[in-house]
Amino acid sequence: MAKAKYSYNEKRKEWIALVYDGTLTSTGQKHRKKITSKKSSADLEKKVNAFKQSITEDNTQKLTITFGEYSRRWLEVSKATKELNTRKMYQYTLSHFVSINHKMISDITHSDFQQIINEQIDHPRTCRTIKLTFSQIIKSAVRDHYLPRTAVNDLLTDISLPKYQKPLKRALSESEKHAMASADLDSRKRAFISILYYCGLRRGEALALTPDDFNWDDMTVSISKVIIYDSNQPLLKAYPKSDNGIRVIPLPDASVRHIRPFVESCTDSFLFHADNNEMMTAIGYRRMWESIICSMNIALGYDPQQKNPKPVKPIQKLTAHTFRHNYCTELCYQIPTISTKEIARLLGDNEKMVIDVYSHLVEGKENTSEALNNVFGS
Repeated sequence: MAKAKYSYNEKRKEWIALVYDGTLTSTGQKHRKKITSKKSSADLEKKVNAFKQSITEDNTQKLTITFGEYSRRWLEVSKATKELNTRKMYQYTLSHFVSINHKMISDITHSDFQQIINEQIDHPRTCRTIKLTFSQIIKSAVRDHYLPRTAVNDLLTDISLPKYQKPLKRALSESEKHAMASADLDSRKRAFISILYYCGLRRGEALALTPDDFNWDDMTVSISKVIIYDSNQPLLKAYPKSDNGIRVIPLPDASVRHIRPFVESCTDSFLFHADNNEMMTAIGYRRMWESIICSMNIALGYDPQQKNPKPVKPIQKLTAHTFRHNYCTELCYQIPTISTKEIARLLGDNEKMVIDVYSHLVEGKENTSEALNNVFGS
C-alpha cells in the first residue's frame, strides 16, 4: 500500500506537512515549516503549493536585489538606533562601495571586495572601516537568506589589509601647560579650558554644562548630558556617550578660582552658548577653540601679525581630547593611590582603556636589565 503523502494527527484531527523553506538550521540541516489543515488533504495540498510559490517568488526577488539596494536598507534598519556620528561613519563608508552597488548581491565576489580595499590602500584606517562595514552587510544578508552561509567564508576570508598602526594619544607638553596657564583668555574661555584640564570631560559634555550642574557645597560637577553635532547644528542628548558617562566629578581646589566665578555669574541656560543663548554651533565652537589656541601660541612668543618670515606656531594639532587624555595620564601616575576602576569612573569610560594608558606609561619607565639583575643577582 502506497504511503500517504501527508500525515494525519488523529488527536488534533488535522493533516500535517513539513515543507522545506529554503533555509538551513544551525547544524546545516534543511529547515522545514509545519503546515496544517483541519479540512482535508486536498486543502493542505493547496496550502503547501501556495507556500512553495511564495518561496519561489521570494527567492526570485532576492536574486534581483543589488548590493547598493541592500546596503542602503541595511543602514536604515540595522543602524537606526545607533548614535548620529556612528550612522554618519557607516554612511560615509558605504560611499566606497559605489563600484559594486549595481551588482546583484548574490554576484559579489571576493575579488570585488579586495579591489575596494586596494583602492584605499594608502588609508589603512579607512580600509579597516570598510572591512568592518562590508562584513556586517554580508552577515546580515546571510541572516536574511539573500546569501548562503558559505558566503561569509567565501567573501571575507583572506582579505589583505594594509598595516595599520593606531596613533598614540598624547598628554599635554610642558610648554602647552605653561601656555594654558599664562594665556590671555576671557572668563568664558578660561573656564572652558579649565574644565577640560581639571575634569577630563569630553568636548560635548563640557558644552552641555549648565550652572545647575555644579554643587559648590560638595565641590563637584555632575555629568548627565552631551551636545553632539549634525553638520553645524547642535543637538542635546539627555544622556552621555554611555551609561558610564553619567557621573559626578570632584573639582580640584586649583580649579575653583578659574571656574566658580564664571559659573556663578552665568544666568544663561548653558555656560558655553551662542549669542542668542542657544546651544553653541559647530562653527561657533571651532572659532572659540581657535581663539584659545591662538592665545596660547601668543603666550609662547608667537606673533600672528608677523608676515616675513612667517613664524611657525609652537602649538599645533591640540584638541579638547588631548586635555582628556592628559587628565587620564596624570591620574594614572597616581596609581595605586587611586585605582584604575576609579579613574575609569571619573572619565566615564571603561577600565580597559585606563589600563591600556597605564600600561603604556609603565612601559616607558621600565628598565628590564635592572629588573633581571635584581631578581637573579650578578
